[in-house]
Parts: sequence; structure tokens; C-alpha cells
Amino acid sequence: MKLIEVTKAFASEEQCLAYLEASRWPHGVRCVTCGNDKISRITRKVTKNSDNKRAQLYQCLEPTCKQQFSATTGTIFNGSHLSLDKWYMAIALMVDAKKGMSALQLQRHLKVNYRTAWYLAHRIREAMSDPDGLKLTGTVEIDETYIGGRQRGHRRKLKNKDVVLGIRQRGGPLRLVQVQDNKAGTLYEAIAQNVDKNVSNIMTDDAGAYDFRITQFRKAKHAKIRHSHKEYVRGDVHTNTVENAFSLLKRAVIGTYHQLSIKHLQRYLNEFSYRFNRREDAALFEQTVMRLAKAKPMPYGKLIEQNAFTPFVRPVR
Repeated sequence: MKLIEVTKAFASEEQCLAYLEASRWPHGVRCVTCGNDKISRITRKVTKNSDNKRAQLYQCLEPTCKQQFSATTGTIFNGSHLSLDKWYMAIALMVDAKKGMSALQLQRHLKVNYRTAWYLAHRIREAMSDPDGLKLTGTVEIDETYIGGRQRGHRRKLKNKDVVLGIRQRGGPLRLVQVQDNKAGTLYEAIAQNVDKNVSNIMTDDAGAYDFRITQFRKAKHAKIRHSHKEYVRGDVHTNTVENAFSLLKRAVIGTYHQLSIKHLQRYLNEFSYRFNRREDAALFEQTVMRLAKAKPMPYGKLIEQNAFTPFVRPVR
């Protein structure tokens, strides 16, 4: 669903709530507390100065429960003072932006303040993670790139930069993982979490950190492309597929965000890989709204707390 379709389809709060209800409860509304499907509807008048935030409420008819709730209760929309039509417009803008959508752009498009736009964008990104646990298989390309400030030379490349590990299955999905460093143990643990142990082929560059001879991937065919010798393709041996994704990510950093918070970097990576893996999906807006309807609330305090996100760190054994 494109932006122009969103603005037409969700012109009123009633239309927005009806769509969210259908996304959250495709088989009928259920109580968020006890799961009972016997509910009554309560319609309230909402005005500009009213304390009522939602026009439609539900009352559970279970005698031991009688909980009142709305379509947004217990979701990431919960407690938001932003109207649902602006939520939907923000979702449409973010899922269709190939190189991402900055908070400043959302601020201008939605006519809200910057903090609201920033908070809104991160809540949408929170629903863009892929917690399905499915691991990549077949032929997998692995490489790393660096996100952060400018510096000269390669010897000091990690001083102002964070490491992003890219793992892409040929003909399949992309995974981008923020890791603590580029040491062999750290990279291996991140790879083990995202790649199936029965993977057929692993393609990497000739960095010394990629050595799988004594790991669970020892049976996989490991081919290295010698970037240090200016080699980029040797038959079907290359890492061009994952590097193409890196190129698009770098264009997003340079052209859209200009700089990314390392503290929240993994959310930006989740957003990028989520959109990249579904770039040909015509129902991306609908899928994203459904994810948001099932996502847990994210209080602003939790988002800005010091340890909001910890990059992947190799476990102590």
C-alpha cells in the first residue's frame, strides 16, 4: 500500500481502528487479559480537548474479568498521543524508502516535533526485527564493514567505528549484525547464530578471521576470494552479493542519516535488512502493521536508557 492509498483508506480514526482490529484479531476480537471472545463494543465521542484517546473500546463479558481495552492496548501503539493515521503514514514512508527515512524527514512530512518523529521511527524499527530463528543455508556469503566516524588509514579503523557483519544467502535473505570487534571468535559466534551448521558453501574474503576448520562448519566448502591480491571474482567464488547490500547501506548512511547512533545501530540494521529482504513484496505495509499490532509497548524511557542495546559480544566460556 502506497502513501496516497494510505491517506485515502485511513481518513478517519474509525477507519484506522477498524484496520488495526482486523490486523490484530483476524478471527475476531478477543480479550487481551483472559482471551475470551465474548466482548461488547463501547463507542465514545472523542474531541480535541477530550481525555478519551480512542473512540472504540471493548468490554470483556467474562464475569471474572470484565476488562476494558482498545485495539492498541498492549501493543507498540499503546499510550501514543499520535493519531493512527500519522502512524500509518510513517509506516508507509519507512517501508517504501529504499535508503531509509530519517527522523527529520518524518518531522517535516507529519508536522510533528523532532522527538516525536524520532521516537515513532524507533518504535516502527522495533517491529522490523526478524526473531523467527531460521538460519541461512545453501551458499552463504560473509563479509564485514565499518560504520562510524572518519579516520585515516586501516590500522586505526576500529577506533571510531563499529563492526557490522553481513551474512547473505544467495537467492535468500540478508542478515546484518552489529558485533563488538572483528576478531575470529566474535565473528564466529555471530555466524553460528545466523548460519545453519549444514550449510553447503561459505564464501568470504581472505581475512585471517575466517577459518572454519575446527568449527561446526568444517564440512562446508569454504572458498576465499583474495581481496588482498586485487581479486574480486573467481568463477562463482565472490562476496559481491553481500557487498552490494553494504553499498546500499552506506548510501543510506551518507545520503539519508548522515550519521547513525552506535547505541541504536542494530535497529537501523534490522530496518534495512527487513526492507531489503522484502523489497519485492507488495504487501509490505500490511505485514508491518500486523507486526506492530503484535509488538510489545516500548516506553520512551526504555529507548533512551544507557543500555538500550548491547552489540553482539562473544560469550565467556
